[in-house]
Amino acid sequence: MPITTGDPASEWRRSDPDIVVYIPRAGELNDTDNEHFLVFESPGGDLLAMWTQSSCEGRGDNHIVLSRSRDGHTWGEPLLIAGTRAGTEGLQASWGFPLVAQSGRIYCFYTRETPVVDNNRQGCGAMGCAYSDDDGHTWTLGVDIPMARNRFDHPDAEVPRNWIVWQKPIRDSRGRWVVGYTQCTSRAHFTPPNAAWPHWDSRSSFMRFDNVEQGPDPEDLQVTWLPEDGEGLEVADSMYPEVSVCQEPSLVLLPDGRLFCTLRTMTGEIWYSVSADDGHTWREPEVLRRCDEGEPMHQPIAPCPVYDLGDGQYLLLFHNNPGKVGEYDQFAPEWKTNVANYTRHPAFLALGQFRPHAQQPIWFGEPLKLLDTDGVLVGPKATAEIATYTSMTHYGGERVLWYPDRKFYLLGKVLSDELLRGLGKPRER
Repeated sequence: MPITTGDPASEWRRSDPDIVVYIPRAGELNDTDNEHFLVFESPGGDLLAMWTQSSCEGRGDNHIVLSRSRDGHTWGEPLLIAGTRAGTEGLQASWGFPLVAQSGRIYCFYTRETPVVDNNRQGCGAMGCAYSDDDGHTWTLGVDIPMARNRFDHPDAEVPRNWIVWQKPIRDSRGRWVVGYTQCTSRAHFTPPNAAWPHWDSRSSFMRFDNVEQGPDPEDLQVTWLPEDGEGLEVADSMYPEVSVCQEPSLVLLPDGRLFCTLRTMTGEIWYSVSADDGHTWREPEVLRRCDEGEPMHQPIAPCPVYDLGDGQYLLLFHNNPGKVGEYDQFAPEWKTNVANYTRHPAFLALGQFRPHAQQPIWFGEPLKLLDTDGVLVGPKATAEIATYTSMTHYGGERVLWYPDRKFYLLGKVLSDELLRGLGKPRER
């Protein structure tokens, strides 16, 4: 299949979005990379969109911005919360995620670059915190949140952790906010066996915000780091079994109070785990299947979020291929290009239903193709990926999937009841 580069002015139409949140204009905020797109409702009832913006992923100018909508369809100009400004050499703010306290205070937590860097600039840093007491119109930069350390961190405590959160927190069985994060092993302990970036040793862990509802100042926040053994969830890299590649956990709460998370891996499949004690301990991860002993849910090295629809029903968003699209194969012994740019499309939805007595507590129906780029490249990263680092809201009577298109455009797709009724139903027991 020949590689095609699209026209940035019109390519946003390719995936047939229902809502346009942001189309880059180039230059104003170093705005030609837009990702980690998290949309949520403000205390005042507006929709807010928080994302990481830069000129191009990895170029050193990440900043976190916020846009506002009063109707879910018309979006305002983005406001800079933290990070580098256009034309400056400041330190980056990356991968911000929001948390709205009952007090009305909005927090933005993020990976804050420091002058000391371990693995890479955008994935290493302190846990920065900004907060707003006026519905997100203005923001104050607070102190960093202390992070628990473990044996995968650099032995020098002055060297920050290598970590990323990418989804919105959810409530655990006791109503406390919890979110997953990826921890990559410090280069002080690990030498990658392959030059391709997916083979870096990594694990999935979790953090719980214990007193956030009262809206304390950042220095007074209490965070519990999970699992309690400090080890995190591991999945062996299928090419290098001595390496764990277990990343980007996506959480939902099951009707019986257990936590369920999906995991991005370097196996060509989604994996999952379950916790019966609010994340303190977890089952050994397993391959995610359509049902117990069913067909695996295939996935390249890409996020694979699961969303709660209520009433024991869930949506899984994934790319439904084992890391190979055309000539691009993530298991090639040598990458001549960033293969992930070509394997993260199309995007599929699968309907999941709770099966309380099954080994795998959510079973899935036949996937439906939802979004595609047809392999057309856009943006300075020159990627064909779609629906990586998404979020979902139910607002104003509409259920919307908010998705980056080629980490360039930010768009929304209405997931109507009719569309969901058209999804394949999971097997009964």
